[in-house]
Amino acid sequence: MAAITKITRKKGITYKVRIRKPNSPTVTKTFSSKNFAKKWARKTELEIEEGTYFDKQEAARHTVADLVERYLKEELKKLSESDWPSRKRQLNWWKDEIGKLTLNKVTPALIVEQKNKLKQGTTYRHKPRNGSTVNRYLAALSAAFGIATTEWQWLSENPFQRVRREKEPDGRIRFLKPNERPALLDACKDSRNRNLYLITVIALSTGMRQTEILSLTWEQIDFDKGRITLYKTKNGEIRVVPLAGLAKTELKEHGKIRNLKNPYVFVGRHQSYAQFPRGAWESALIRAEITDFKFHDCRHSAASELAMNGARLHEIAAILGHKTLAMVQRYAHLSEQHTLSVVERMNKAVFGDQA
Repeated sequence: MAAITKITRKKGITYKVRIRKPNSPTVTKTFSSKNFAKKWARKTELEIEEGTYFDKQEAARHTVADLVERYLKEELKKLSESDWPSRKRQLNWWKDEIGKLTLNKVTPALIVEQKNKLKQGTTYRHKPRNGSTVNRYLAALSAAFGIATTEWQWLSENPFQRVRREKEPDGRIRFLKPNERPALLDACKDSRNRNLYLITVIALSTGMRQTEILSLTWEQIDFDKGRITLYKTKNGEIRVVPLAGLAKTELKEHGKIRNLKNPYVFVGRHQSYAQFPRGAWESALIRAEITDFKFHDCRHSAASELAMNGARLHEIAAILGHKTLAMVQRYAHLSEQHTLSVVERMNKAVFGDQA
């Protein structure tokens, strides 16, 4: 039961509410009006009975900035290293926008308001944010709220679960045409950046992601068995990538002159790996007269070549590191000739000469 005590002081009369419940901390609050005190007491007793009061109190103690800072410190390292820059950028955007708000003030309505603000803004490269980009920002803070709800006990529920995501555009499918590939490789070979050619060859040969290539160490490469082992991948699983042909030859040549103090294939500063030579890449595209092509499209090009040369969808998924076949269905039409040959062999085996 709630006890309301009248307190008389020189400054006036106040009413102190004290609520005691079994197995719960004592709750107190002071009011200038007895009517307000009674209303608060009834409301608070009900919330304590329902088990929501102390959750709200905990959420009121922490700000969004507190949440972001703790998540970046404790949880970021659990993600793939390639996700770190974008996740930091996304969470710091939220911190700048609503960092001063306590967690109990972050409602679905507020999130929708911020979502609309995201839609009207631009990326760090000054391009309009599409639905996919907006969803990545929502997912970043939603992940932090999820941890705060399930593990840190800062909240009773994640408000992002009640917010609809934006419609995303269809998956981009852009791969090099037969005449574009040699033009791009020639332009990369002529680049002033000595790494660009090899980086591009590896991407087109293996379908590896940009960060996977740049962070590659010599220990990950087994020339005898013809494979590259990736320990830090986007989906968190170890992946083995076949290494053959031009990529293998060029990597061996590249390794003849190497910095033994730095473990990385593409050496950067301070014992780290090199940054992607974006300026050199864009210049190579101009010289090769290739438009609407991003470095990530090299991954699509590798997948499309695998499909057109008879690789099955599950084989492409294994090489690219996709957990499901949904992501590689976009290449299904490229393997039609291979599928036709399979059906022809089946018909010949079943029907013989009648086929």
